Formats: sequence, structure tokens, C-alpha cells
Amino acid sequence: MAPTRKVFAALAGGLALALACSLMLATLAPGPASAATLEQKQAAARDRIQQTTDAIEADRADLDAAQQRADQASAREADLSGLLANGEQRSADLAEQLDAAEAALARSKKRLARARRFLAEHLVAVYMSGGEPDTLDMALGAGSFGELASGTEYLTAIEDSNERLMERVTELRRQLNGEVGDLGDAKLAVDRHNAALAAARDQIASVRAAAESSAATLASENAARAGQIESLKGDIAGWQKQIEKQQKVSARQAEVEVAQNLGGPYSIPTYIVMCESGGNYSAVNPSSGAGGAYQIMPSTWEAYGGTGLPQEASKAEQDRIAALIWADSGPGAWSCA
Repeated sequence: MAPTRKVFAALAGGLALALACSLMLATLAPGPASAATLEQKQAAARDRIQQTTDAIEADRADLDAAQQRADQASAREADLSGLLANGEQRSADLAEQLDAAEAALARSKKRLARARRFLAEHLVAVYMSGGEPDTLDMALGAGSFGELASGTEYLTAIEDSNERLMERVTELRRQLNGEVGDLGDAKLAVDRHNAALAAARDQIASVRAAAESSAATLASENAARAGQIESLKGDIAGWQKQIEKQQKVSARQAEVEVAQNLGGPYSIPTYIVMCESGGNYSAVNPSSGAGGAYQIMPSTWEAYGGTGLPQEASKAEQDRIAALIWADSGPGAWSCA
């Protein structure tokens, strides 16, 4: 080919390539933009996953602390319930003892009343019979000293008996009054202690309930966050499939656009093929070893998945690999470009 014609062909090919690339970019513009949007969504979703994971980790410490408070409060509540049960049993025992003491006191009061009534009746009887003889009467009426001594002892015995009876009954009543008072005081103290235990138990139960509620709320929130993470992961996977699909469609569209806009049956501009091999799919460069219509080096051919030698492959296979090289490197992969 004459140099002038070759230069002209190169210029024409360059203009055609520029026009084809402009048309291709205009046609494919929405594709990359859409893929970029999906990638931005993926990045935002990953950030959201990280933030949600951090929130779960932060709340996990609060959850563990709340559960620990609930466990401690539950143990304390059980202890207080045990103490309260013992106190209530003690109060019941004191109540029984108090009832028994009050019953004994009532009986003592009845005995005291009977003793007083007996003494009153005895005094009335003595009065009605002329009164008990005193020591002077007995001395004047006694026939002998022995008779006087016996009468005096009898009179003293009667008086002592009456006094001892009144003293015993009065002392018993006083003892029973003291016992009833002591038991009443003891029961009152136990009841007050039980009331304090009940109040403390109710308070710790409230603390336990609050801690359990807090732990349940945090656990629910973390479960919801875990669900959000799984949903975001699903979204990311779905967007990735869309990106890969768009990339495949874009590559096919690029091949079609190149063929449509540049014309010719080749995967790259015709003028390059004509310069490289004259369109001969079996051509071989003896100096470099490049072969086929696109003059592809054997190492490049193998790198793009080709088998055997380029010049030995079918037209479709050479076109396919040339399109891949063009998509990656553009015209820079060929010396004639």
C-alpha cells in the first residue's frame, strides 16, 4: 500500500473509531451510571451493616449488664422471701403463745375473782356468826395453857391461809400480765420486721422486673438489627447480580456497537485488521509469532482463554478474543491503530 493511501486509511480509520466510540459511549451511558448507582447502594448498605453491627455490640454489653442485674435481684428477692417466710412463721408461733398466755391470764383472773368472792363470803359468815375469836377471847375462854396454844395456832393458820391465797393469785396474775406483755411486744417487733422485709422484697422485685424488661427490650432490638443486617446482605447480593448482568450486557452491547458503527465483519476497526493481516485469519508473523486476522501474540491469546494458536482457531473464536482485548486495552493493543 502507498504511504499516502496508508496515511489516509489510518486517518479515516481514526475518525471512524472516534465516531464509533462517541456513539458507543452515548448509547451505553445509562449502563455504567446505573451500575455506579448500584455500587453506591452497596457501599451505603455495607456502611449501614457496620453501623448496625457496632450498635449490636454496644447494646450487647448493656444487655449482659441488665441480665446480670436481673439475676442478682432475683437471688436477693429469693433470700428476702425466705427470711419473710421464717418471720411469718415466727409471728404465727408468737401469736399462738400469746393466745395461750391470754387464755391463762383470763383463767387467773377468774381464779382471783373466785378467791376474792370466797374471802368476802368468809368475812360475811364470820361477821354473821359474831366474828372470829381474837387472841384475848381465846385466852379467857381457854381451860388450860395447852388449849390456849392450840387455839392461837388455829387462828394464825386461818389468817395465814387467807393471806397466802390472795398473794398466790395476785402473783400469778402479775406474772401472766408480764408474759402477755412480753409476747405482745415480741410479736409486734416480729411483725414490724416482717413488714420491712416485705417492703424490701417488693422493692427488689421491682428492680428485677425493670432489669428483665430492659434486657428483653435490648434483646428484641438486637434481634431486629440482626434481621436488618440479613436483609441488607440480601440487597447487596441482589445488586451485585444486577451489576454483573449489566456488565455482561454492556460488554455485548459494546461488541455490537463497534461492529455496527465501524462496519465490517471484525471485532475491531476494519482498517486495523487490514493493516495487521489484510483480513487473513490464518496469517502468521514469522518474526513476532503473532497470528490470525488480529495478529494476536500466543501469550495474549492464552491469557484471554484461547487454546492452541491464534491462526489455527475459528473466525468466531478469533473475533471473540479480539473483542475482549479491545474492551480491555482499546486500540493500544495493536501497532497499526
